[in-house]
Amino acid sequence: MNAEYDIAIIGGGPVGAALALALRGSQLKVCVLEARPAHTASSDARALALSYGSRLLLDRLGVWDALHDVSAIRTIHISQKQSFGRAVLHAAELNVPELGYVLPYPALQDALTHALQHSDVATIYGASVTRLSNSADQAVIGYQQEGEEYTLHARLAVVADGGKLLAQQYPPEVHDYGQSALITHITCSAPQVNTAFERFTPQGPLALLPFKEGYELVWTASHQAAQEMLAWDDARFMRELHQHFGDRVGEFLTVSKRTCFPLGLRRAPQQTPMPHTVLLGNAAQTLHPVAGQGFNMGLRDAWELAQEILDAAPASLGTEAMLAAYRSQRRTDREAGIRFTDGLVRLFSNDLPLISAGRAAALTALDCLPFVKKFVAKRMMFGANG
Repeated sequence: MNAEYDIAIIGGGPVGAALALALRGSQLKVCVLEARPAHTASSDARALALSYGSRLLLDRLGVWDALHDVSAIRTIHISQKQSFGRAVLHAAELNVPELGYVLPYPALQDALTHALQHSDVATIYGASVTRLSNSADQAVIGYQQEGEEYTLHARLAVVADGGKLLAQQYPPEVHDYGQSALITHITCSAPQVNTAFERFTPQGPLALLPFKEGYELVWTASHQAAQEMLAWDDARFMRELHQHFGDRVGEFLTVSKRTCFPLGLRRAPQQTPMPHTVLLGNAAQTLHPVAGQGFNMGLRDAWELAQEILDAAPASLGTEAMLAAYRSQRRTDREAGIRFTDGLVRLFSNDLPLISAGRAAALTALDCLPFVKKFVAKRMMFGANG
């Protein structure tokens, strides 16, 4: 069985679904190939940090009002352990209602999926893509569904599967930070409403994101230390967390189930050698979670690609000229976002005295210079193209 489409999106996660929604009603024949069976809820229990810019994009896609359990971030407190340096960002000072938001990953996935199911975009569920190649003027996608083999042709194939499909064929550049992120939910005795904390320590950044009745914790440590932290009992975990973070939110009261995953910078080649193909979201770049830039950049990828597709003449879909225009449009934001997160990790994950003093001075300058604060906050909310 063969099928012909203008755009085939491999992966129906939030980034792939956002691209599909941005293309609905365009008269283009668009399909999404999603490995999950239909009507299967996401099992990912993580909370997701969204920037204010991402909220605006989701509003344009018509899904923001459908989201639930959304916690607003109106203040971000940035500090360094055992240092006087600190900076505080306030939404009111930057003329925006919020700096960002925290919400359950399944809530976003479900809202996007529901909107997709009520659109003119075809979604093929239970489709496991096994190969991606190309002919003279099309991408050729092979996939399995319920034990059967199918082939699909598209003028443009968008790989939004997290980067698994083409990783062996076109290996990404990978940098291991030697760190893992431990994620859990905590409650405390004196939570600060709508305030997020980013605290830099020699072993890596520690973030508390306001979520529901407490905070979503992202605690970075070496791989070995993170595994040891997983084995701590709750009392020791909260005691060690208090030692690292201090008492800005009072006493830590409870901690939920903990999960852990390794951190690294993973970036695909800027120009994928395969014609009629583009990589999106985590398939294009996976970032360290410091400053919460990864998903927000992926959402901007999707929106900008949609605009490039909608502006292109039908005959130019998937051509090298069209893909070069998209890469050029995204290059500044992509490279700036990668350098920003990579630089933060390298600069703050050490305890060298001279560098520590310089970091403290930089945080103090950030707090005292409104134009610098506005520049940094704008980058965090809207990216380099915002």
